[in-house]
Formats: sequence, structure tokens, C-alpha cells
Amino acid sequence: MSYANDLFLRAARGEQVERPPVWLMRQAGRILPQYRALRAKLSGFKELVSTPDLAAEVTIQPVDELDVDVAIIFSDILVIPEALGLDYNMVEKVGPRFPKTIKSKADIEALRPAEDAPGHLRYVFDALDVTKRELNNRVPLIGFAGAPWTIFAYMVEGGGSKTFSKARAMLYRDPATSHLLLEKIARATAAYLKEKVRHGADLIQLFDSWAGVLPPAHYREFSLRYIRMICEELSEVPVTVFAKDARHALPELGQLPCQVIQLDWIADPVLARSQVQSDKVLQGNLDPVQLYAPEEEIIAATKKMIGAYGDRHIVNLGHGVYPDTPLDGVKAFVNTVKAHRY
Repeated sequence: MSYANDLFLRAARGEQVERPPVWLMRQAGRILPQYRALRAKLSGFKELVSTPDLAAEVTIQPVDELDVDVAIIFSDILVIPEALGLDYNMVEKVGPRFPKTIKSKADIEALRPAEDAPGHLRYVFDALDVTKRELNNRVPLIGFAGAPWTIFAYMVEGGGSKTFSKARAMLYRDPATSHLLLEKIARATAAYLKEKVRHGADLIQLFDSWAGVLPPAHYREFSLRYIRMICEELSEVPVTVFAKDARHALPELGQLPCQVIQLDWIADPVLARSQVQSDKVLQGNLDPVQLYAPEEEIIAATKKMIGAYGDRHIVNLGHGVYPDTPLDGVKAFVNTVKAHRY
């Protein structure tokens, strides 16, 4: 498919580009007044996620407002456990909560079959269809999912946690059952993402948000192998992997069959470049809090970051943009990148 602005896709494929593309994780969200106005009319976050026309509207808002180089479909990583039959609630100012958690092999066997998961996520694919139509080939569209370990952590822990001690304990106490759940999540996620590609996703990003709570050996056994499984299933489009706080795993992440490695804001881009395969594109990694600084400091920091990466770089933050980030700071960041030329 041909796009009016295909910079992001060319960069993700490792092609030569005239400037780095730019977008922000969580760009469709509370930094935008039009998003806040829409949310105020709704019952909650899940209504927005599950209503295709509304999800498409907020997906496109940052393209209109910020002129970023790619859209990312508005959704949630926890649609996968819900599709498997483990419902969750999104509690305002608290986060996701699962009334029931996975504690045993019997609990896993009670979940729906992995291959059935996409059939329960029709609203996501409808949102992709609407978004593609409304974007009218202006920019590409990213689809995403949570990496299996991160989804496992929520399903076992029951919500967010500083330690994820319940989820991590299962890995030690019952590795066989842990692998059974992780494989089920991975197969469901791969089927879901392949369907996203069929509905127009031009690149897939995997978010391993809780990668950093695992020691290296456990990360290799209980996370990387399942990320690899999903990447191997998605040969049709480029794939980005973001393993937050797992800098110890960069050499192994850099050997995955994916095209882009996202870095968090603690990672050093020069060191990262030496640790991953040379054909990989790096994405990131400005500190999100930098965007609270005066405009001239944001501009200087953005230029410094671009200079550290060379020409195989997709500009982003090292994490999702925070909800109360000043919109002027976000625009200073985006506009600085768009003015850069290699």
C-alpha cells in the first residue's frame, strides 16, 4: 500500500530515509484536550476501547494534532486475557483489576482455546477497518499486543504490582504450569496479531512492560522464547519489541526475528547499537519527563539524542508519554525531529 507519508515504514525496514520518523507511545491519550473531552462523555476506558468508531477517532487525533509519522490503534493489551475468558475491570486512577486470577492448571484449562481468541475481539478489527478508511493512506498504522510474560503477570497477579511476587512465584513453584499458560497466551496473541495485519496493521509492536522484574535466566526461559514464537509468526510486516528495564537482555533481543528494538530511557543508544545485530533499527528513547522542561531544553535534548543514534533510528520516548505532560512540550519534541535532516 502506498502512503502520503511512508517515512516510518521505510525506516522500520532499514531503508535510507531523509530524516528520522517520530511518534510517541500513548500519543492517543490524555495529553490531547480532544481526547479528554471525549472521555468525559463515556462510562469509562473500556467503552472507548470496545467502540470501533470512538477508538478510530482517538487513534487519528494525534496525527491531526501533532503531525506524527504513524498512528497506533487505540486499544489495550488486556484484551487477550479477556478474549480467553478472564475478564478484568479498569479502575480509574488504579489500573486493571482481575476479579479472578490464574492459580492452577485447572484454571488454565478452563480458559477458552487460544485459537478462539480473535473471534472475541471483533471490535478491535472493526476499529482497524474504520481507522484505515478514515486515515485514507495518510500514514501507516501500528497494531500492538502485550508480550506473553507481561500478560501472564497480570493474569496471575490480578493487577499491577511493584514486585509481581505471585506471578514470579509461579515460575519457581510450577514452571510446567507456567509454560502451559505462557504458550496459550503466545498462541492467542499470534493469532490476534495476524488478524490485525489482515485488517491493515502495517507494523506490530510487542510491549513487554514487566520484563524488568525477571532475573536474566527467567527472562530467557519465560519471556524471550515466547516473544520469538510470536515474531516468527509475523513475517508479513515489520515487528518492534519493547522489553522495558531488560537492558541485560539486549544482545538476545537483538537476535530476535524482528526489525526494530525499542529502548527505554535508561538505555544508552551507543552501547545498545553495539549489542544488537547491525540490521536492527533502534527506537526511542528520550526520558518522558524531559518534555516537562523549557522548550529550548527539549529541543537541545532531542537533537542530542538523534545525534547519538546515527541514521537507523525511529524517534520516540523511552516509555509512554505521561498523561499530564504539557502539550507544548510534546509539540516541541515532535517539531524538532521533523525539522531534522540527515
